[in-house]
Amino acid sequence: FFFSWPSARGGGGVPVASLAGDNRMVYIEDWDTFYAEAEKLYLDHPAHTRYSLKYRHTDGKVLLKVTNDRVCLQYQTDQQQDLKRIEKLNNIFITRMCGRDPEADAAEGAEGSASKGDKPVSSEEPGSKKRRGKR
Repeated sequence: FFFSWPSARGGGGVPVASLAGDNRMVYIEDWDTFYAEAEKLYLDHPAHTRYSLKYRHTDGKVLLKVTNDRVCLQYQTDQQQDLKRIEKLNNIFITRMCGRDPEADAAEGAEGSASKGDKPVSSEEPGSKKRRGKR
């Protein structure tokens, strides 16, 4: 693994990391590192960041990939307890991609559930049945 400086035509003056003759995929092994870096990558480049989740049945692994075509973060696991973490990350990405802040939604949800009454308000009278579709 070595760093090379891009040519004058490539521009930028930022070091480019490359694998010398090794085409293997590199995975981040620590979940907390992957989570923090994935969220940071999305917040830095929200319009260009993609998130994919893949399950490989042959070896029983879940693969996560977050990329913006310049940086690629990957994580793989075969542990069932990691599914809750993956679900949390998935919900955060979906919420952010819909244009909302997940922290604000969580705070609003906690306040909203405490202030609402016991029963939901319905426009139907009790005992009346609504017919839908053909019979």
